[in-house]
Amino acid sequence: MQMHANWNYPTLIRFGAGRISELAEACKSAGMQRPLLVTDPGVAKLPMIRDALDLCRAGGLGIGLFSDLKANPNEANVIAGAAAFCDGDHDGVIAFGGGSAIDCAKVIAFQHTQTKPLWDYESADGWWVGVDESEFAPIIAVPTTAGTGSEVGRAAVIVNETTHEKKILFHPRMMPAMVISDPELTVGLPPTLTAGVGLDAFAHSLEAYCAPTFHPQSDGIALEGMRLVKEALGDAVKDGKDIVARSKMLAAASMGAVAFQKGLGAIHSLSHPIGALYDTHHGMTNAVIMPYALAFNRPAIASKFDRLAAYLGLSGGFDGVLKWVLDIRSEINVPHTLEAFGVDDTQVGTVAKMAAADPTAATNPIPLTPADAGRIFEAAYQGVLAG
Repeated sequence: MQMHANWNYPTLIRFGAGRISELAEACKSAGMQRPLLVTDPGVAKLPMIRDALDLCRAGGLGIGLFSDLKANPNEANVIAGAAAFCDGDHDGVIAFGGGSAIDCAKVIAFQHTQTKPLWDYESADGWWVGVDESEFAPIIAVPTTAGTGSEVGRAAVIVNETTHEKKILFHPRMMPAMVISDPELTVGLPPTLTAGVGLDAFAHSLEAYCAPTFHPQSDGIALEGMRLVKEALGDAVKDGKDIVARSKMLAAASMGAVAFQKGLGAIHSLSHPIGALYDTHHGMTNAVIMPYALAFNRPAIASKFDRLAAYLGLSGGFDGVLKWVLDIRSEINVPHTLEAFGVDDTQVGTVAKMAAADPTAATNPIPLTPADAGRIFEAAYQGVLAG
């Protein structure tokens, strides 16, 4: 199979090993001459960033670097990035890294000219429609993890440190103009991070498939995204240099983000406040919560899981899928409980209220109340899988 292609859904994706070599040309095609490369502090130290900067300079581009952001980026990181964009007279953004870096970069690309506070553009009640679109900066996204799929999304998650909430910011033009999806850039990702981001990708497709809205395109993409994760995640964790496994996971991550335009659910509803309050890794938090949210939703999703199990080559319908989730978590060393993950239960009431109010709760297969969210948290804390 030739794993090299150009895709245009939902944006242009240059997919394949070695395609980072096209970075300078991609920037020029998007109208950039002086891009700002935004990444996180860890990735900024890696040779791939030095190589990317060299590629841009060799291509005749002016290039700047901004990496002052947290693992869960906040408003201060966005403000600092927007200032760096303006101070350097940049005309575009290269969003380079994992989901957090790409999210922060996308918000920097539109926030640098906005006059209203960041939270006025939250994805709630159409607030984002007040955005000044006159000087949106183009974005080239370069993912280095196979998880969030933020490279093909119109939204970003930023922490409001005043309220300790993860806020979803949205605008249609936050979609990157182009993605360079090069699996070679994911080869150095450690096994633990590969596991966490990989099950994050699975969670996106899984929750999209379970969402009770009508979107058959998303259902189809979600099914194939889950199959790719089932086929490749174990191999990618076991052998980080397996470029075929890495390629499949990178494709699955983008597919999950496309699919969840249909909606998400309780996995993310709980993961968002846990991440905001405990500063946990988003993908691994999803991985820990996953089986307990599935058990809660079982009455509403069991019939759909008959089809899912068949497509994944599993027997036993819902029970077969749940068993695979538990097995792969064990194989790739995902903590079985929130307690083992290092999350205490002192803020369960706060988490439950925040989870029920999270935008992702709206498309959970069963309406999610604070009491329900609290029960899922307690089950995940204690390791109890009763439905």
